[in-house]
Amino acid sequence: MKENRRDIDILCIGETLIDFIGTQVEKPIKETKDYHRYLGGSPTNVAMNMARLGLNVKMVATVGNDGFGDYILKRFREVDIDTSDVREIEGIPSTVIFVNRTTGTPEFIPMRGADRYIEKGQFTLSNLSRTQIYHTSCFALSRQPARDTILEMARKAKEAGCQLSIDINYSSKIWPQTEEALEAIKEYCSLSPLVKVSQDDMDRLYGKGMNHDEIFANLHELGAKVVCLTLGKDGAKLSEQGNPVLELSALKVDKIMDATGAGDAFWSGFLFAWIKGKSNMVCMETALKMAAIKLQNVGRIPDYALIISSILNN
Repeated sequence: MKENRRDIDILCIGETLIDFIGTQVEKPIKETKDYHRYLGGSPTNVAMNMARLGLNVKMVATVGNDGFGDYILKRFREVDIDTSDVREIEGIPSTVIFVNRTTGTPEFIPMRGADRYIEKGQFTLSNLSRTQIYHTSCFALSRQPARDTILEMARKAKEAGCQLSIDINYSSKIWPQTEEALEAIKEYCSLSPLVKVSQDDMDRLYGKGMNHDEIFANLHELGAKVVCLTLGKDGAKLSEQGNPVLELSALKVDKIMDATGAGDAFWSGFLFAWIKGKSNMVCMETALKMAAIKLQNVGRIPDYALIISSILNN
């Protein structure tokens, strides 16, 4: 699967921001008194995870020319992520999100800023021809000019032979125009991406009532190559056109510390194994291991050694 000329394992495009996660457990934001600062954003989390796994990662994003932007760039450089296409802009602050600490779906308040200002000049066709996976998120597509930029470059990435990937992390708080969101998702899925989506995402997009088979059928009809449906404590399912659906249970976690970023950890594990040429089953097993480790930690995932060895020895 891996070609020598494709030395950029993954190009992550989209929101890079500051998550302020509450220190009080299972308290709504209105009752949360203290917060701790973490690097956040779905493509950012995937980029950081993949870099810690030893892959060559490039990030395309925009931050404010401020203290938070400096912090974000410092964190990227600590793990050797290529930041040459991360743009700093004047007069618009870096994006910040306040999140409560919970074992379930977090409550959050977004304060959007610089993340939306992703422009075509941050991409080069030569980089796309060197890239294995072009990855983004629904959050990243939610505002202009980033949406048009990411979609246009996704088409060029497809033409250049990249495998596209998307986390359909839809929320009406981020993107209240649901029909507009569905159109953008439809356009991206027409490029045959690997898709990660949760039951909550689909409920927010289509309303409750769509069963798992209908979710898979809908996304495959739009063009998705592989669909991973995450189900929280119930594990995950994978559907690839023409093959039986794979269903795996979640790994047992004795004490869940925080669910923020668990979906990103799952997708990082999946994409890492996919890049290594592993089977769908191994990709899913690796994804669930990554998610279980994340659930036991607030903030970054501390240790990938067992995951790496389990993949390489299979």
